[in-house]
Amino acid sequence: MKRNYLKGMILLLAVVLLMGGCGAKESTSEEEKQPSGPASAAEEDEEMKMYIGEREVSVIWEENASVEELKSLCPLKIDMSMYGGFEQIGSIGKSIARDDRQMTTESGDVVLYSGSQIVVFYGSNSWSYTRLGHVDLPEEEMAELLGNGDVVLSLE
Repeated sequence: MKRNYLKGMILLLAVVLLMGGCGAKESTSEEEKQPSGPASAAEEDEEMKMYIGEREVSVIWEENASVEELKSLCPLKIDMSMYGGFEQIGSIGKSIARDDRQMTTESGDVVLYSGSQIVVFYGSNSWSYTRLGHVDLPEEEMAELLGNGDVVLSLE
């Protein structure tokens, strides 16, 4: 008898729990009635912008701790120097999170070197870097922007 009573209580509890999950919740506030989907502009993180000299360039940023920490340092102005005929390099002023991996870069790659320097490539190199992003410009435009002397890189 006690066994049947216990089974009945467990069955009743299961039915109550199942029925509670089946009912549709009705939205009452205006906020809840908003369509789901992409976040509003106010909810989205502001995308970090990059300028080479005065020119804004489109960058596809990585989703990693280094980029997040770099965003927190903005706005930044970085004096870049030509190096090796294939890159511009400049100090960000402090060390940030890094996850260096051996890679071969290509024109447009933006990487972190030694945790404290940002490098933008207009050529190619193999080394251990943390990938930050990629400038969406053809190699010829990258060489024109970066291959004619030192530049100022701005991040906002």
